[in-house]
Amino acid sequence: MLKGKAGVVTGGSRGIGRAIVERLCRDGADVVFNYAISDEAAEEVVRTVETGGGTVRAIRRDLTEPEGPEQLMAVAEAHLGSLDFLVNNAGMSCPPSPLAETDLEVFDRVMAHNARPVFLTTRYAARRMSDGGRIVNISTLNTLRPAPGITPYAASKGAVEQLTWVAARELGPRGITVNAVSPGATDTEMLREVNSPRDLQKVVGMTPLGRLGQPADIADVVAFLVGPDSRWITGQNLQATGGLS
Repeated sequence: MLKGKAGVVTGGSRGIGRAIVERLCRDGADVVFNYAISDEAAEEVVRTVETGGGTVRAIRRDLTEPEGPEQLMAVAEAHLGSLDFLVNNAGMSCPPSPLAETDLEVFDRVMAHNARPVFLTTRYAARRMSDGGRIVNISTLNTLRPAPGITPYAASKGAVEQLTWVAARELGPRGITVNAVSPGATDTEMLREVNSPRDLQKVVGMTPLGRLGQPADIADVVAFLVGPDSRWITGQNLQATGGLS
């Protein structure tokens, strides 16, 4: 379905990002993904991914560095030869903290990880992406179902959603679709770092489908939005939550 298409996935070495890379590669796409920490994890993705005829390449690049996002996009485009899709997945969470006790440094760090890189990669794509391209931004159910203690995270993802809606209107005349995907509780290392087992069981009990999401559940939604069947969908936020709302 994606043979002949080429693009970038940010934060592709673990969790949801890894599942997205694996799915798009199976669909035949040429994929470049970035990572910031573990060479070993990135090499494992490249070594084990099943391709449907495409290629996969990992690039170490810290997207919080001032030039990092656009450097990644330029290197990826040079390697791929074209830019047909961009999936902005990279991000971070932080331990819950009341707004009154949240340090400015924490707020700035989360925004620098979650919002600023999306602006910069999307700006690059707006200049260079092929007409008819696809941009997908990973957000979170927490913007629709906010909870106490997550001000920096929710604010950063809210910014991503607003960027999505504006970009969809600006790039629509070129046939480029821009959408967000909001996962619910998805079983990743990041989720377990900031939630206790008891809290996760409570979420499972509130989820109509009765389990935590898996990274592949989110990757399948992203693959749909990257593919040709989503051509009439833009400026939307698809909730991939197992019914949790």
